[in-house]
Amino acid sequence: MEVMEQRRNEIVAFVNEQGQVSFSQLKEKFPTVSEMTLRTDLKILDQNQQLVRIHGGAKSLVEVVGTEDFLKLRFVRNTEDKKIIAHKAKQLIKGNQTIFLDSGSTTTMLATEFEDKPNVIMTSGLTCAMELAKLKESRVVMLGGNMNCRSMSVNGYMKCFFHGDIRTLDYFDIAFMGVTRFDYETGFTCETLEDAEIKRLAVEKSNKVVVLMDSSKIGKRGTYTMCNLDQVDVVVCDDKLPENFIEECKARGILVY
Repeated sequence: MEVMEQRRNEIVAFVNEQGQVSFSQLKEKFPTVSEMTLRTDLKILDQNQQLVRIHGGAKSLVEVVGTEDFLKLRFVRNTEDKKIIAHKAKQLIKGNQTIFLDSGSTTTMLATEFEDKPNVIMTSGLTCAMELAKLKESRVVMLGGNMNCRSMSVNGYMKCFFHGDIRTLDYFDIAFMGVTRFDYETGFTCETLEDAEIKRLAVEKSNKVVVLMDSSKIGKRGTYTMCNLDQVDVVVCDDKLPENFIEECKARGILVY
């Protein structure tokens, strides 16, 4: 790979991870590269739709789109935080459970941590299912329906597992839910109505609801509410949660890891 191409890939990765960066941050990140070269890089990357140039810096496409963004971009953001969350959430998984694993980048990270135990795991995430395919003792059920090519989630037929002649499930022992944003007024949200309907049903049909969420999502309002704070039993997060959020969870009897 040429030096220029490698540098531009590193710029895109850096912007995706941070969400938004200033030009001074870029200069600090790439101290041996001239300002003129960095500005040229940003111009070309913007033209190639790999990021968006703004006054004084650049934004990730994730921040600009502001809706259900590309999973491959979300997966590289806050990677270390997602690993922390996945490792904590893994401790909640036991044997002989019926598990719902939501779609998303954090739940996909959790899927890589699953140990092979005699569980039934239903997932709405294509990337989650691909990670879970390595399991031998577990029975993995992939939801059918329409695929959201941005989030790699599948929706449409979940109700069939609980209603009608082909009902195969009564409830989940535990559900691991991914969220896009959280605000006290709107609750936990996602950005498509179809995904919200699946998430709401999973929450309704689960004995224990576990939300996986990095702290960057707190204090942001989303479009479609999937559940409120009172509907959650456990919040698994990174180690950067605001103290007022932790106290609010404790007051409501919600465990925080």
